[in-house]
Amino acid sequence: MKIKSISLISVLTLLAGTASANAGVMADLYVGGMVGAGGQTLFTSNDNKTDSSMIFGANLGIDIPLFRLEAEYNYLKAADLHTNTGMLNAMFKVPSTLIQPYFGAGVGLAFSGKHTPITNVEYKIDSATAYQAMLGATIDILALPIKFDIEGRALYVPNIYKVETADINVTPDLLQYDVRLKVRFIF
Repeated sequence: MKIKSISLISVLTLLAGTASANAGVMADLYVGGMVGAGGQTLFTSNDNKTDSSMIFGANLGIDIPLFRLEAEYNYLKAADLHTNTGMLNAMFKVPSTLIQPYFGAGVGLAFSGKHTPITNVEYKIDSATAYQAMLGATIDILALPIKFDIEGRALYVPNIYKVETADINVTPDLLQYDVRLKVRFIF
């Protein structure tokens, strides 16, 4: 009985010591993962197509008192369009305690993907500039080096690929909007 109590006290002391050791640090490095769901709309000159979509991703960043800077990778999957994105994000954090709202923007690339519409013609996504905006809240778990983010996001990729037909060139735009749950581990 005493060994279990001593073990529990030791683990709690280590966790509390880890959290308080980082309390004086001005910048926190973190690594994380995310999962989300939402919608994806592909805009062309004559038609718009909307599908539900899922995202999976990972991020690496630095958290300073009012800002957060991060690099992230995302895999976007819809019924007939799959692509990867690499983004650089900057977020402004609204000062708060346990639940901290934030908003931000990012720029990057959509790359290495494909669109296979109902006609079964495959269009390759080589590389296209991507822009995004986000609004979310961070939930801080006290005494643990873990933070959770709940986030709404919109990603816009103009001219995601080129469709060359006999008489016209079409370049569709992509709008991805989703809700994400992110988990970050603070070093």
